[in-house]
Amino acid sequence: MGGVGDEEPALKRMKFSSNGLVALSNGSNSKEPVEGSSSGLMARPISAEGDEQVVGSRGVIKRVEFVRIIAKALYSLGYGKSGEHLEEESGIPLHTFSLNLFMQQVLDGNWDESVASLHKIGLEDERIVRSASFLILEQKFFELLDGEKVMEALKTLRTEIAPLRSSNSRLHELASCMVSPSPRQDTVGAGSRSKLLEELQKLLPPTVMIPENRLEHLVEQALILQQEACPFHNSSDEEMSLYSDHRCGKDQIPSRTFQILEEHDDEVWFVQFSHNGKYLASASNDRSAIIWEVDVNGGLSVKHRLSGHQRSISSVSWSPNDQELLTCGVEEGIRRWDVSTGKCLQIYERTGAGLVSCAWFPTGEYILSGLNDKSICMWELDGKEAESWKGQKTLKISDLEMSGNGEEIISICKDNAVLLLNRETKDERFIEEYQPITSFSLSKDNKFLLVNLLNQEIHLWNIEGDPNLVGKYKGHRRTRFIVRSCFGGLKQGFIASGSEDSQVYIWHRSSGELIEALPGHSGSVNCVSWNPANPHMLASASDDHTIRIWGLNCMKLEYQNGHSNGVHYCNGGT
Repeated sequence: MGGVGDEEPALKRMKFSSNGLVALSNGSNSKEPVEGSSSGLMARPISAEGDEQVVGSRGVIKRVEFVRIIAKALYSLGYGKSGEHLEEESGIPLHTFSLNLFMQQVLDGNWDESVASLHKIGLEDERIVRSASFLILEQKFFELLDGEKVMEALKTLRTEIAPLRSSNSRLHELASCMVSPSPRQDTVGAGSRSKLLEELQKLLPPTVMIPENRLEHLVEQALILQQEACPFHNSSDEEMSLYSDHRCGKDQIPSRTFQILEEHDDEVWFVQFSHNGKYLASASNDRSAIIWEVDVNGGLSVKHRLSGHQRSISSVSWSPNDQELLTCGVEEGIRRWDVSTGKCLQIYERTGAGLVSCAWFPTGEYILSGLNDKSICMWELDGKEAESWKGQKTLKISDLEMSGNGEEIISICKDNAVLLLNRETKDERFIEEYQPITSFSLSKDNKFLLVNLLNQEIHLWNIEGDPNLVGKYKGHRRTRFIVRSCFGGLKQGFIASGSEDSQVYIWHRSSGELIEALPGHSGSVNCVSWNPANPHMLASASDDHTIRIWGLNCMKLEYQNGHSNGVHYCNGGT
């Protein structure tokens, strides 16, 4: 049945044009043929020996399918003569005689004959036959209307289309065309029959009619799979060739200290690049935060030192447009800063409660915070409370995120559970672990959550629908402190994490393979952040009071530290 078992001799097969599917105007009587099949040469029969039915060293590629797909590609590329010779020499036709006839009937507008031929081209599913018949007769209906043959069009609608019991709404649409006959140009104009063939091809099984660009699709798929399997692929500029299998070297991974930033006076607990990759924000036990600016050569310098918190700063959060920054003190308050001036724009506090985490609403209209009474609050920018969610919604030590569509708030609600709270419906979903959770990170596409556990494992959860554990990463050290991890690299294809052994760990996201452990810090590495605009730049924050900027081995070491140049100090006043 699969479109290759035709027993007609080669002389009876129709000759195809090398120009592909032709575009005919309404009612054309042109006999320009469709693509495919050999010129009138007699094709040699295919060998019946078993070892010649497959090609390739693993014996998984069927010779007939392989040859047909190559022939299809040759015709699509405009190599009609080559396609014909391949069919003739292999004895394997691209299409059967019945299918060739059917395609030509459609292009010639022989509607009744083409509907009859549908039953002869190897279709076993009657639903496909009905759907294809509907498309053909619909085209017939429109062309009759366009030719002002209204009564014939009405007869076609009543006696041919309606009995197919297809979509009632579509039948009503066709009937309305009888009242105001103004069919669309794309249904009756030049090329409309070729477009009809394209729609029919989507319905027909691939064994009957090979999809367009099938060979290109298979090759692209193979290249993408090689790319995804490559543990070091981290460059969009990396050219891929069909001549050899793809594999990058470790030189694509940021593994060399490019710069050491030493402006903090105490442990650095948190770092985060801005969405556009132009800035880095750091938070420290010295009660200050620093906004670092990334220059065109990748060097970082202090733009603003943000002072005013009375306690250590545990985290920061960039606004969606990167023009403002939130800093969160440990069970203190949240401050909102202007990135360009370094001015404190607003302080968010609640009497009798400390704020423990911060996040932005996706539109930038509100901010969210977790409180030490285990509730979550949403604030307007001017400091007015807009909404709150009480109960066991967060912990004193917890990250806080909001999904990109603004629907779900994500927080650690119990020692071993992450809450995904729908803001509108109040529905709750949970990620439940068997170990205490210390931190988490949300992927850029909002589909995955990276969860750090007390037992020195990092788990990757798919949070579309019911949460599903899809990956695990091991090797780093975590026994006493909060250690954070992140997604990063090209298409977020890597996972990076801090570690209590003073190293930065990097895994290949898909395979879970540990590919780098980067030494350099002299204290626990608390947090890492991968530049979202530069897959070759990674930042790490440590108890040794420094931030290290990691780059490629081939990068020139033009920057040794990040001392300020005209640094602007702010005291956090409003």
